[in-house]
Amino acid sequence: MQIWVGLGNPGALYAMHRHNVGFMAVDAIAEVHGFSAPKRAFQGWVQEGRIGAEKILILKPATFMNESGRAAGEAMRFYKLAPEDVTAFYDELDLAPFKVKVRTGGGTAGHNGIRSLDAHLGPDFRRVRLGIGHPGHKDRVTGHVLGNFAKAEIDPLSDLLGAIAAEAEWLAKGDDARFMNDVALRLSKD
Repeated sequence: MQIWVGLGNPGALYAMHRHNVGFMAVDAIAEVHGFSAPKRAFQGWVQEGRIGAEKILILKPATFMNESGRAAGEAMRFYKLAPEDVTAFYDELDLAPFKVKVRTGGGTAGHNGIRSLDAHLGPDFRRVRLGIGHPGHKDRVTGHVLGNFAKAEIDPLSDLLGAIAAEAEWLAKGDDARFMNDVALRLSKD
C-alpha cells in the first residue's frame, strides 16, 4: 500500500491557488482512476483505490499547509508504513511552470508543507514537484504562491493534471523516470 499526499490549503478560498496544485493533482488521479468518494480520516480527506496492482490511499490534509505532516504521519503509522511508502505532490517555485520532477528525499527548499512532512515522517518520502515558476523577485513570492492561476494558465494546468493522472501507473510501480518522461511527452504533444 502507498499513501499519496496532496499538499494544499483547505477551503474554497484557496482552491485555485498555485499553492494548491498538489490537491489538484491527487484529485485528478482519484477521478481518472475511479477512487472511492472522499471521507474524513487522519485529520484530512481520504480516497482509496487501485492503480494497476497497487493499492493507493490518497490523503488531502484538512490542516493548513504548514501542518500537513501531522495528517500524513498519522496515516503512515496507522497502516504501519515507512516514509518510502509516502509520496507528496506539491508546488515548486524553482521549477518552470507545469514541469514535473520526482525524487526521493532531499531538503525542504523553504516549503512549509514539505518542512512539516519532513518533521513528521523524516526526509525519505518521494516528492512529486509541480512547477509553478518563480515570480522573479523574492518580495513577490508570497503573492505568487498564494495567488490564483491566471486565466492564461488554466489550459496548461489542465493538460498537466491530465498527464499526471494518465501516467500515474508508472509512479505506482515506482518507475519515477518513466513517469516524468511520459508526462513530458504528453505535454510536448499539446
